[in-house]
Amino acid sequence: MTESVTVVAELGTVLGIWAHPDDEAYLSGGLMALARDGGSRVVCVTATRGELGTPDPEAWPPPRLAAERTRELARCLALLGVSEHRWLGYRDGECPDAPASEAVAALCEVIDEVAPDTVVTFGPDGITGHPDHRTVSAWVTAAFDRAAARGARLLYAAAPERRVPRWQDLDERLGVYLPGYPVAVPDEQLAVDLVLDPDTAARKVRALAAQTTQTAGLIATMGIDCYTAWVGEESFVEHRRSAPVAQRPVAAVTRG
Repeated sequence: MTESVTVVAELGTVLGIWAHPDDEAYLSGGLMALARDGGSRVVCVTATRGELGTPDPEAWPPPRLAAERTRELARCLALLGVSEHRWLGYRDGECPDAPASEAVAALCEVIDEVAPDTVVTFGPDGITGHPDHRTVSAWVTAAFDRAAARGARLLYAAAPERRVPRWQDLDERLGVYLPGYPVAVPDEQLAVDLVLDPDTAARKVRALAAQTTQTAGLIATMGIDCYTAWVGEESFVEHRRSAPVAQRPVAAVTRG
């Protein structure tokens, strides 16, 4: 626990950028809670409202689900202590078709405003392989390389090698990953590797449970103890800038 608190405190102001409501909690809920408990600023950005995230579109047509997931995310973030949130306004499933230059410019503006010490998002693999996840990773990486201050860090959520065998059968039954995923990362390559203490893990589960349309069935199927263990670790690798920070023209970050 002490190590986790120390590691998270060193991250400073945290900006998380994700594709759908619940991505942020699954991949960084513990990190966000620990950061807020330590007095750090945490800002969350979500690209879409997840309006396609249901196996029952008749009961949950996109406008209804989008509205419900908006409310669920607000409750989730409140439980984690996060009060600053931004929507990018893209449609679920359509991020790969959106103009990348527009999305990157919008994220540059957020980075300019928040001035994060650490940005967290998906790696290029998108964790699950979801096209929206992979696209958001590309947007964030481009915006970070263009706009983040020297010394800022970009952390990609990762699946450590040690965890993949333990959960492989369950993940396959649940259909968590697209074929060929997850991409396992050797533990020694991890830049931040959090094993959540029981209180933080329980708080993360409460936050995820607030996103009822996405998690109620899983929690009922798995049982609370198994679900808590399943979400109880958060790991990240670090992106290295391919080029030094350069001064940008204002037009590059201003949306028309």
